[in-house]
Amino acid sequence: MYEFDWVDAFTNRAFGGNGCAVVHQGAGLSHETCMAYVRETSLVECTFTGPSDVADMRVRYFLASREIPFAGHPTIATVAAMRARGLIGDGPLVLETGAGLVPVTVQGSRVTMTQVAPQFGTLVEPAQVAAVGGLSADDIISPPQLVSTGLPFVITVLKDRATLERVQLNMQGLADLAAALGTDTDLMEPFWCTLEGFTDAGDTAARLLLAPPSPPEDPFTGSATGAMAAYLWAQGLIDAPDFTAEQGHGLGRPGQAQVRVLGPRDAITGVEVAGDGFVLMSGTVNLPHD
Repeated sequence: MYEFDWVDAFTNRAFGGNGCAVVHQGAGLSHETCMAYVRETSLVECTFTGPSDVADMRVRYFLASREIPFAGHPTIATVAAMRARGLIGDGPLVLETGAGLVPVTVQGSRVTMTQVAPQFGTLVEPAQVAAVGGLSADDIISPPQLVSTGLPFVITVLKDRATLERVQLNMQGLADLAAALGTDTDLMEPFWCTLEGFTDAGDTAARLLLAPPSPPEDPFTGSATGAMAAYLWAQGLIDAPDFTAEQGHGLGRPGQAQVRVLGPRDAITGVEVAGDGFVLMSGTVNLPHD
């Protein structure tokens, strides 16, 4: 039996932001069990924690289809769950992830993670990315680029929020994009964003549409938010390195993150992404030992 917490991340209320089930001390479970658990929950991602020789805690991140090195909203959820259980207090800690060591600061339900320095990869033809979302090339206002602050996304900036709301995932277009970019199994679907919020409080709005067996859309994507922030700052598309990112409003699960890019535009050293975590339910789960 394992203790678990179901946490809504990037929100301070029930049923907002993005849910994640955190299985405490489950890092030793098999890939098959972890992926099956994600599918059982119908969530996008779940985490499994365990001891670490190099950090305060080890965290493993799973989609329904595979393990990934890092994810943003599950990091917020995992730390919020540990804080709610009294396993940690306020202050700094370090997580061991597949993407390296991730520094985190906790203050009550607010968690701030420092994502690693961005890796700026391939520039992608606008028409090729547009085909993934059922759009045209002129809907994109800046060259799409593969960017990672722990998990790679093709950051794609759209001309307005109305265009963002029209995005529909085209599976053939996604397959063509993946083939063009190579066989990196950690590559996620394109991250669509625009330079206006869903509300007056937001500076950006974003969506991430997902391929099966994941749910059709991710309510809030913390890892992609970090990659987006690095891209916007490096490209000169935002005037200041601090801004408020919004996602999930079209799903009825509004989420919000406070974002800060660290370093100058041409030498970014990391990205701080902060959000709240709301513990929705807690209990025990009977998972098989393989």
